[in-house]
Amino acid sequence: MVKILYNGTTGQVGRAISNSSTQSSQEWIGISSSECNLLDLDSITQLFEQHQPDYFIQVAAYTAVDKAEEDKDNAYAVNTLSTSHIAALCQKHHTTLLYVSSDYVYHCNTQQPIKETTVCTPQGIYAKSKHDGEKAIISQLPQHIILRTSWVYDQEGHNFVNTMLRLGTARESLTIVGDQYGAPTYAPDIANALITIIDTLETSKNRDDLYGIYNFANLGVTTWSQFAKEIFAIANIDCIVTDITTEQFGAPAPRPQWSVLSTEKYRTTFDQSIRTWQECLRDCLSGKKMA
Repeated sequence: MVKILYNGTTGQVGRAISNSSTQSSQEWIGISSSECNLLDLDSITQLFEQHQPDYFIQVAAYTAVDKAEEDKDNAYAVNTLSTSHIAALCQKHHTTLLYVSSDYVYHCNTQQPIKETTVCTPQGIYAKSKHDGEKAIISQLPQHIILRTSWVYDQEGHNFVNTMLRLGTARESLTIVGDQYGAPTYAPDIANALITIIDTLETSKNRDDLYGIYNFANLGVTTWSQFAKEIFAIANIDCIVTDITTEQFGAPAPRPQWSVLSTEKYRTTFDQSIRTWQECLRDCLSGKKMA
């Protein structure tokens, strides 16, 4: 039986994998941060020795974008050093690595959907540490899938949707950034994409042709302020949203102003359709208990 190991089970995508993989005939083993600390390379080594996985999905990451500016060592230790170690272990154990990465690695303003071949110019510690993690994988391990995604949210956890639901019910008005463009991406859709990729690899006669970098995001384009307005409309929350600029918001870490990802490569390679961000948001909110 194919054995798939994945970490980050308490995070949004890891939790979604746990929920989605229950219908699979493969053996899925989720590892929490308490079971495998990414700062403890020995524990990661022992994990591979114990389970000998066919696939490893690297979901866990240092994602505190602003905090990373002052916590550089830990951000690089988690996103780069541990990723490099995992890639080396995958090479040793003949394991295929699936790495969940970020739109932040691009940081370009093409005003066109960003393709996987677009030159990456990451800005800020988080973005650079994620990109360095990608480079560590590519330099050591041919059998890899890097999945770059954007604006991730889920029904649970710390994310934009849940923050807006909390603030929108507590305040009459909010100021939200309106000059950053991208597509919110629902964690269960990312989980299903990862499962689809593994299923395709398992049945493909030319696995080598499938390895590489893919973008994955729900379809459509919006801004954070428009996203907030849609959340309030669906949830029937009466809160006025006023647009502000990225500069006015003044976050410590630089944000990409254009994160619209082209998903054509994923859709074509794996023969899959992708839902719109509006459909996924309705799906997410329909399953939540509103206050």
